Amino acid sequence: MRLKFTKMQGLGNDFVVIDATAAPIELTSGQLRALSDRHFGIGCDQLLLVEQPRAPDTDFYYRIFNADGGEVEQCGNGARCFVRFVHDKGLTHKKQIRVGTLGGVITPTLEADGEVTVDMGVPVFEPARIPFDAPQRAPLYELAANKKLFKINVLSMGNPHAVQVVEDVDHAPVASDGPAIESHPRFARRVNAGFMQVLNRGHIKLRVYERGAGETLACGSGACAAVVAGVQRGLLDARVRVTTRGGDLNIVWAGEGKAVLMTGPAVTVFEGEVEI
Repeated sequence: MRLKFTKMQGLGNDFVVIDATAAPIELTSGQLRALSDRHFGIGCDQLLLVEQPRAPDTDFYYRIFNADGGEVEQCGNGARCFVRFVHDKGLTHKKQIRVGTLGGVITPTLEADGEVTVDMGVPVFEPARIPFDAPQRAPLYELAANKKLFKINVLSMGNPHAVQVVEDVDHAPVASDGPAIESHPRFARRVNAGFMQVLNRGHIKLRVYERGAGETLACGSGACAAVVAGVQRGLLDARVRVTTRGGDLNIVWAGEGKAVLMTGPAVTVFEGEVEI
């Protein structure tokens, strides 16, 4: 099978995007891993499939697959690349679209300056819905992993996140603590492990060890989760600049019951065809 693809990136978090609106495309986990491989394939953190809508009040549906071949619920940087892709390909002329995902409906908007704002929905804190093994909701949780005791915020942005505050994110042990948190048995579907350094009430630095992809240069849903965690801890204001290793995102969260808004770039890198 020969597939046309577009390589895209949002702050260095990179994607292989495939148009499956004309005909369904099913890829095995082995094919997904091969396409994501940076030496023998195209190379990406996630592969995105653009599909026809599954609900009458949506414009598209999109599926997200991590580099390990596993399907996941949500991807913030991918959502921005998604709206850029469907506009560039002439699949829609709407500036704002409603997109179904495994984690629920999101609403991306193409801004006049070319950046994309995504309504990422309302954060979920109930442990059973994240899912996270805890008897009840708490402001902070203690998690024993890698022979350490972490104090974390746990929430879902359509996908699960565990966020901790660190003094110096550049020297945080993301490579060792990240995998231990990601695969902790209290997270039934694994978790994205965020490491946040608060610079001031309107600016943080962030690194994220993502499920099935490892540490990426940026994580959109992780940036949203970090700001929510920081606001809950009383450390941040409602509007925050999030500096990742790939660049900056702007996140707005007005408090519990409100949706999180994320604004950032989405860039096409190249297009091609691949035989699988």
